[in-house]
Amino acid sequence: MFGPGDLGFFERVAPLYDLVMPPASGEALADGLALAERPIDRLLDVGGGSGRAAAALTGPEITVVDASLGMLGRARRVRGLDALAGDATRLPVRDGSVDAVIIVDALHHLPDADAAFAEVARVLAPGGALVVSEFDPDHPLGRAIELGERAIGMQSTFFTPDELAERVAAHGLRPSVLNRGFGYTVVGVR
Repeated sequence: MFGPGDLGFFERVAPLYDLVMPPASGEALADGLALAERPIDRLLDVGGGSGRAAAALTGPEITVVDASLGMLGRARRVRGLDALAGDATRLPVRDGSVDAVIIVDALHHLPDADAAFAEVARVLAPGGALVVSEFDPDHPLGRAIELGERAIGMQSTFFTPDELAERVAAHGLRPSVLNRGFGYTVVGVR
């Protein structure tokens, strides 16, 4: 799921991750999920690590999918979430079997975002929604994160909101940019 250097980093920081990362915005995620054209009963948190974003949501059955076993252990032990080891380009679920997918602060760590989007399109049921929250590399703080991650050896790839919306559309999902700025949200509806 992650580039080799990125995965090693998350394995090392898993015990401290939740202490240094701010909580995810449940409001931004809920706004994105509200664009789904079907009820959301089953949701995947792809690249969800310790379940930080999943913890901001209530309602659906949530499964965290991540390549870092250390982070998944925290999602299970600390947050009591269902968690599956998996790769964003080979999600361990059937075609059309989930109502929503979230990718929060993780897309830039995926070595092949387009393969991940193709996989999301495969697992989403018709009317389901993909909600991606990311950092804008055109914003000064987003640029600082990009440079900082490169400085510690990560192979991160960041997209502007419009670039991300174009990539989502290329995989048959109807895109919407919900908000812009340092942190932004793009939604794609199948």
